[in-house]
Amino acid sequence: MSSDQDTYLLKEAIMYIRSKEYDAARRFLERALAVVDDMETRERIHFYLSQVTDDPVEKRKHLDETLAFNPGHGEAARELAILDGKLKPSEIVDPDRLPAQSTETQNTKADRFTCPKCGSRMIFDGDGRSLICESCARTEGLKNGNLNEQNFLVAMATGQGHRAPVAMKTFQCQGCGVQFVLPPQVISENCSYCGSVYVLIGTRELIEADSIVPMAFNQREAARRLVEWVRRHKIKPQGKVQAPRGLYLPVWTFDIMGTMPWRGFIQRDKQRIPVSSEKIISADDLVVYSTPKLADLLPKVMHDFVLTDGTAYDPRYLAGWPAEIYQKTLADASLDARQWIIDETRKSIRVENGEVRDLSYSLAKMSILSFKLVLVPVWVTEYKVEDHPYRVIINGQTGSVYGERASRGVAGWLGDLLGGE
Repeated sequence: MSSDQDTYLLKEAIMYIRSKEYDAARRFLERALAVVDDMETRERIHFYLSQVTDDPVEKRKHLDETLAFNPGHGEAARELAILDGKLKPSEIVDPDRLPAQSTETQNTKADRFTCPKCGSRMIFDGDGRSLICESCARTEGLKNGNLNEQNFLVAMATGQGHRAPVAMKTFQCQGCGVQFVLPPQVISENCSYCGSVYVLIGTRELIEADSIVPMAFNQREAARRLVEWVRRHKIKPQGKVQAPRGLYLPVWTFDIMGTMPWRGFIQRDKQRIPVSSEKIISADDLVVYSTPKLADLLPKVMHDFVLTDGTAYDPRYLAGWPAEIYQKTLADASLDARQWIIDETRKSIRVENGEVRDLSYSLAKMSILSFKLVLVPVWVTEYKVEDHPYRVIINGQTGSVYGERASRGVAGWLGDLLGGE
């Protein structure tokens, strides 16, 4: 508990701030800082001191102190981002009054990938390392970039954190001059006329991918793993099975830290006994799925992905590969992440303490610190049994396979898929 003196001095300072008498407020805040005896009040004092100075060095010092006590302090993080030039005041939006998002077709730019030797198209080889020319087989190595996570509170201050793609996009092929119209969820495409490979350049409306887990193997290897899976489960498909199709899907990841104070009652010997404590919360790269495509299948292979082996996003990894833009906004995904943490923490409290009744808790000390938008590679196909389609998904990094299962009991098949074994 803070002393009466520091609480009184802080209240007086706030009154002077509201009346814009900043010099008087500063005097009260400095006196409060000299006698403060708890971290929560110290955090508030440092933040208010950052508001009564125009000196950027001093302002930064107090904002850093505020965030040291509370990394999830939204206003301090936003002020520091403005001070660092990472956020412009004109970009800050009111989440309850977002400006209308245009659904009209938008002109956009796209990177084209052609071989500097012969002019043919280059595609990502699916070996996790290089681009390859389809004509002369020239290769271009790709180096892993440094991964950076984005500040969640800064992103949420702008419209990017609240928007999903809704507008059609147009761009002109640099190879044959044809103009494309692409649906809002598409991020990469091949020209239907000349085969040129394009990857759209990010817009200010949407958050661009931070990280990509490169596709680790090609279609032939995906087919081989599919054959092994089908043989192992003794499935016989009806008719020809399409070769697996490779693509990238977006997922959000969140880093969450803090504590959750809670209280409730347990029943013991016909008595209601009050119980309370505080759970430490720490989640690193908590995954939230951001596209409806394969939303029910992706979690089946998602646990095998090693996201830390990903690299900084580079559009060259998408050359020749379809990829989707997120459909679930950062704001909505963060709510899903928080709900998952709440549900898991409630379960943990009950496991450790027995059946806790009238459980209540506070989220005031829990914060999402950072996030990434990650593109993960998968291979997908489907097979039919008795005219019923069953979908299969293959992890494009590890090769693990999950498929919807038809009835058992029929012996192997698929030996000739793509010339496979």
